[in-house]
Parts: sequence; structure tokens; C-alpha cells
Amino acid sequence: MQQKIGFRGLGAYVPERVMTNEDWTRYVDTSDEWIVERTGIHQRRFAGEKETTVDLGMAAARLAMEEAAVQPGELREIIVATDTPEVYNPDTAAYIQHQIGAGEVPAYDLAGSGCAGFLQAVDLACSRVAVRGGPILVLGVEAISKIMSWQDRNTCVLFGDGAGAMVIDQGQDLVEVLAVTTGTDGSKADILGKEIGGTRVPFSKEVAEDNVHNRVVMNGREVFKEAVSRMSAAAHEVLNQVGWSTDDIDLFVPHQANIRILHSVAKSLGFPLEKVYINVQDYGNTGSASVPLALWEARNKGMVPAGSKVLLTAFGAGFHWAAVLLQF
Repeated sequence: MQQKIGFRGLGAYVPERVMTNEDWTRYVDTSDEWIVERTGIHQRRFAGEKETTVDLGMAAARLAMEEAAVQPGELREIIVATDTPEVYNPDTAAYIQHQIGAGEVPAYDLAGSGCAGFLQAVDLACSRVAVRGGPILVLGVEAISKIMSWQDRNTCVLFGDGAGAMVIDQGQDLVEVLAVTTGTDGSKADILGKEIGGTRVPFSKEVAEDNVHNRVVMNGREVFKEAVSRMSAAAHEVLNQVGWSTDDIDLFVPHQANIRILHSVAKSLGFPLEKVYINVQDYGNTGSASVPLALWEARNKGMVPAGSKVLLTAFGAGFHWAAVLLQF
């Protein structure tokens, strides 16, 4: 019997600190009504003062590995999708590998992919399992509150912190990955990102004095258009790979960017909102953690019983996009 590839463990974690829209009014000129109308977000979770990217990631990883009944020494690889690394260098995966007690296996970050990073990592992990075997630990983790501007009201209210994890493996007793697609359009690289700190615009005294080192650049109109178009196209592509239509899907779990994008993608694909899992109101945009966190929460609510067909899709800075089709 041919071995299936998929995940046998899923975990997620959000910090305890709740940051409400009303809390944001103490930092920027905004209101709960303004934020909810434009984003659908009511609150988000922020890491504690001493809580780091590795702390968030470890909490999600432990849950996923416990569910998968996988010991640290059994891991063949660790892939971490994050744009908020523990330190500039080395990568966050090295710290995760050490703290989790894994052997001297390959461990590396996928950085810069924004909110599409986790699904890109799942794609990579599936191909690595097919070649080398598993299990592989995949993490999507962000502590965005630590590195963003708290003065830019157009972006600061969008984000939250969190982590999601999967243990990708092969076998029969797992949630099968039926189809995956990923893509990039580098001509759109300038519409979304954090530009300061690289070789193009190095960090400097002047940058710090101007308080622009943590600014997120976002062309909202272009991001909206690209997000809806790319996530919809990626969803159709994975469905076409297996000969299914949207009618065959039991639950749609898109990246939780904002409510307008979610509704527009659902409409584009023809999904009724009751088949779309939405938790952006509670957590905001948690970047690469968004999709695994939403899937984990939906599953824990009993929304994906055995036999469920689930569609995941995401987009992020790059401009990157991805979609994954699962069979529970």
C-alpha cells in the first residue's frame, strides 16, 4: 500500500495578554468602531515582556508532538516559518532544535514569506518526507508586537502574536495532504513588507531617530486585490489537481488577514460563510501562525470530523501565496 503524506499532530498557542481595540486608543488616534469596520478585529494577543518567538513556537510544537506521539529524537527535520526571528542570526530553528531536544538534524527558517510562510513550509516538508522520510516538525510563529511600529495606526492594529505547528509524516493514520500549490510574484515585492534593516536600507542612528525602523509598508488597495485574486486562484488550482469543486469542501480555512479579504475570497470561490472558518476577530493577523491556529481551533470545536475535506489558503509579502487540500 502506498504511503500517504500528511500530518499526524497539530498544535497552536497564543499568549495570555489580550490587547483590545480600546487598549489601542491609548497609543494611536483610533477607535473600536474604526478598527472593526475596516478589519473585523476586536482584539488580539500579544507576547509578554519576556516572551519570545521561541517561547511561542515551543508551546505549539510540544502540543503537536504530543498529539503525534513523536519524541524529539525521532524528528528528521525542523522547519520554522517566521518573520520575527529570535535573533538576527542564527535562525530561530536552531534554538527550537536545541530546546526541544532534537538530534543534530537539519533545522532552518523560511523567512520573508510573510503570512504564506507556513503553507510554503508544509509544501517543502511534504516533499522532504517523500524523499527522506519523516517525521518533520513545521512551525509558523510570529511575535509581531515586538518588532512593529506602535505609532502607525494603519498597520499596528492589524497584527497579533501566536504560533502553530504540525508534524508532517508518512503512513496511513494521518490527515492526508492531497494537493499543494505555492507561487511568488516578485514584481509585487514593494506592496507589503518591512524595508528597514537589510542591505538596501541598513539600520542607522538616523533611522532610529526618525523612528521608521519598525514601520510596515503596505499598499492596502494593491494588497487587497492581490490577496483575493491569488488565494482564489490557488484554491482552484489544488481543487483541480484532484478533480474536485468547492462543493466538495466541508470547511474553508483562509489566512486571517481582515474580514473584508475573507468575505471577498469566500464570495469569489462561492463558499457560504457558514463553511468558512473565521477567527480574525479574536486574534488579528498572526502572520505565518494564522492558518494553523485557525485549523487547530476549528478542529478542537469539532468542525472537522473524520472524512472532512478542508481547504487552506494564504498570501503574504513577496508577493507569495499558497493553498493546501486536506483529507481528515
